[in-house]
Amino acid sequence: MENTENLATPTRPLPARRWLGFFAVLAAIIMNLLDSTVVNVAAPSIRVDLGASYADLQWIAAGYTLALAVGLMTGGRLGDLFGRRTMLMIGVAGFASASLGCALAPDPRTLIAARVVQGLFGAVMIPQCFGLLRDLFLPAELGKAFGALGPVIGLSTILGPIVAGTLIDANLFGTGWRMVFGINLPLAVFAVVGGLKALPRSARSRRTIRLDGTGALLAGTGMFLLVYPLVQGREQGWPTWMAFVAAGSVAVLGLFAAQQARRSRRGAATLVEFSVLTKRSYAGGTLFTLVFFGAIVGFSLAVGLLLQLGLGYSPVHAALTMVAWAVGAFLGSGFGATMMHKLNRRILHLGLIIMAVSLGGLYLVFTHSGAGLGGWDLAPALGGYGFGMGMIFVPLFDIVMGEVRDHEVGSASAILESLQQLGASVGVAGLGTLFFSTVGGHPRVAGFLLAGERVTLVTLGLIALAFVLAFLLPHRARQAMPAAVGTVEVESAPEQELIGV
Repeated sequence: MENTENLATPTRPLPARRWLGFFAVLAAIIMNLLDSTVVNVAAPSIRVDLGASYADLQWIAAGYTLALAVGLMTGGRLGDLFGRRTMLMIGVAGFASASLGCALAPDPRTLIAARVVQGLFGAVMIPQCFGLLRDLFLPAELGKAFGALGPVIGLSTILGPIVAGTLIDANLFGTGWRMVFGINLPLAVFAVVGGLKALPRSARSRRTIRLDGTGALLAGTGMFLLVYPLVQGREQGWPTWMAFVAAGSVAVLGLFAAQQARRSRRGAATLVEFSVLTKRSYAGGTLFTLVFFGAIVGFSLAVGLLLQLGLGYSPVHAALTMVAWAVGAFLGSGFGATMMHKLNRRILHLGLIIMAVSLGGLYLVFTHSGAGLGGWDLAPALGGYGFGMGMIFVPLFDIVMGEVRDHEVGSASAILESLQQLGASVGVAGLGTLFFSTVGGHPRVAGFLLAGERVTLVTLGLIALAFVLAFLLPHRARQAMPAAVGTVEVESAPEQELIGV
């Protein structure tokens, strides 16, 4: 990827307006966080209201993350081309319009299409946020800004599902689940108005930058062909042609790799810097990212569906039950941030062990409980699982990029962010299909509990695989490496939380 650091320094606003700009950026971040998690709470209500199939529910979740995975490859480059503030405003406006489309969707297909559009505009919006914060604040003030950002993001992750569940149960004006998407509209208005008043106009790059539309199309097609059989195969009886679709994903992704290699040899802009993939530690990190985020996102959807569809919890009851997970993740993130440089790679293994033990406990709860399974029965295991997960969030990208050279950091980060979302899509597709396949043919509660058991065991297997893959990663985080540059210290760790899990 081309170096885009040749940018003029933007004029920073007065201190009084800097925090208005900060909250405008924060509103955009919160919109993405909410829409990454609300489907777990809203899916059962959507199914009843729109007559959605189980595959539709998977696409409503996976369509967003899949579009985000594809769009993130070019989203940051758009900010260099046209200015970060301009692209943030376009991203927020488009995201809000797509949210309105979600809220007004008359059928599942329209909702899925609107979710895909949301993901694409999210990919335009999200990459601008950290760059704009660097434009807003002096280097000495950045620590204070990011210090305020972390807790607010953490609290939003905890409160978001609760707010969504409350809105669905309240059924304001008969809107039901639709309000969980409508809540984005006031946030978007604040982000646009505050952004126009307070965010600096980022200068466009002085270098000639061209977007690689062909590469993005090939990458997107390959990812879609990978996810499609996992979602639709069960409903269509696993026809033979699904195997050819899956094989086609490999072929298209191979074409993408060849196309990127050709562009690199010509000196043209590429979506992927292949030099980073030649490093065993980084290549292992990409596999770890796929497996880890596939496990946690797919498992999260399955638990949310089990609580409402299987055990009959109300949306707010289900959201409150999942709070233990979110609180654990919040506390684990704090521990991970504090201990990452003392434990380095060992913090990943420690977090995975805690997740595995918690999954074992959750499996025992499922196997020894029936229809009377309560939230307090699940809280210790969900809290422990969240704590281990949170321990990994903060240091993961810094550790994966521990041996990445300075000029490769931008491309390496973009690849990891895209793979994070692709892993989420594959996790929703794969674990969701296992869940729904198990439910069929069994009594309601027994079928859902059996599905929960099987998904828990497969997730435990994925965590074990991630544990092995973690040995391929560098021993130390990039921030602890002598060659680390200052900008990386600010960018890499919080960005995973910004994108949403």
